[in-house]
Amino acid sequence: MPIRKPTTAVTTALLAASLAGASLAGASPASAAEAAGYHCKTSSKSIDDPGYSGPWADNWDITVKLCAKRSGSHVRTVAKVAWDGPVYAKGTRVFDGANVRLQAKKSKAGNDPVIKGKTFRGIKSRLNHSDSNGNHNGRYDTGRVTAVIKGKARADGKLRLNWNNDGRGYRTYFYAASPRV
Repeated sequence: MPIRKPTTAVTTALLAASLAGASLAGASPASAAEAAGYHCKTSSKSIDDPGYSGPWADNWDITVKLCAKRSGSHVRTVAKVAWDGPVYAKGTRVFDGANVRLQAKKSKAGNDPVIKGKTFRGIKSRLNHSDSNGNHNGRYDTGRVTAVIKGKARADGKLRLNWNNDGRGYRTYFYAASPRV
């Protein structure tokens, strides 16, 4: 059962700094990616836990940063996911499955065709993990997807979540594609 977790100015500031690419100890992987020539777009969603209908707060604030970089005809894409989840009783399994689908797309008029994509499944264990107080906060960086693309290209992706106790399978959440490279 979720328990309302107070949001403090420190937590908010640390999350904002992390998503902006700054850290207290120097450049974060996100700012390092941008410094290495990646062009990124960040978008966020507040997602309700459909497996819980009780009185406590249960929304997950999930931010995805999709990045693309060109080197000649090669386009490299990466995704960085950060979340601020609710507090659940310790040991609660929230997700039966979760993955990030990262794609390198050719940018053209109409729908952008997928040239190459990969599904990263390591996020499930990170989403289900909580600290000793039941807080479900964290981050996950995908590996890289590289494709040969002539003309403009971009990174695109989606988050797929299979919530525990909701009676359904995977639900798909789309995030904003990177700028064109």
